[in-house]
Amino acid sequence: MFRFVASLLLFLLVTVTAGCGRSHPGAPKLPVPTPSTTVGPGDVFEVSVLGEKDLPKEYRVQPDGTVDFPYVDRLTVKGLEPQQIEELIKRELVDKKILVNPQVTLVVKQYNSKKVSVIGAVQKPGSLPWTEGMKLVDAISLAGGFTSLADADHVRLTRLVPGNKTVTATISVDDITDGKLPDVPLQAGDTIKIEQRVF
Repeated sequence: MFRFVASLLLFLLVTVTAGCGRSHPGAPKLPVPTPSTTVGPGDVFEVSVLGEKDLPKEYRVQPDGTVDFPYVDRLTVKGLEPQQIEELIKRELVDKKILVNPQVTLVVKQYNSKKVSVIGAVQKPGSLPWTEGMKLVDAISLAGGFTSLADADHVRLTRLVPGNKTVTATISVDDITDGKLPDVPLQAGDTIKIEQRVF
């Protein structure tokens, strides 16, 4: 009888311990990412002016928030949306009598002024340039992926919200990669922390 009770207790202990080790946090409760597409120092964008093939295509925003654009000299673009920069270039080209009705398109290639931090048990922890549409699995992949000791079931994502406050959620990346949860869209300024597994 004693042996049976001892075996039963051992079985229950192993079951509970195994269950604790594989607890899944479920769907994260995070505010929707705030769109942040204004440009800043270090950002790179590409400008196309219809019919003007000789103009340089790529521009990097300088530390003072400006770019040098042919014919119109220096433009201050820091804090502007891509569409606003398009309008600014059009206006300057018309005002300086370079073109009558310029057709300008602009695409941001790199948001180097906006970062996402990945810290803890990844191969290459540090800051990554945020890109529009970036998701949690993308950021972890760009950081080299998990180390062999990473707890992929309990990844912590901290997000800045209005009022200069932060919200943190625990997310199972295993559940995302297994198709049980949707991937999580990231916001510029998010911090992703990966702890090591507890044995």
